[in-house]
Amino acid sequence: MPFLYFPEDKSEYIPAFISMAFFGILLILTFRWILRYSKKQELETKELEDQILLERQKEKEKQHSQL
Repeated sequence: MPFLYFPEDKSEYIPAFISMAFFGILLILTFRWILRYSKKQELETKELEDQILLERQKEKEKQHSQL
């Protein structure tokens, strides 16, 4: 199998390990940023939803009191 290459000199693995570690850390940081941003959007959406529900409730009470 010519596509598999296992070097005799194990120091050739060092650049591959460094790039793999770099991209692994980048992956973790990106994932945590996405989670944090998603949580922020969830809170903003919840606040907007609560505000809309409160306005609807006030409107219902206003209509009900006019009857």
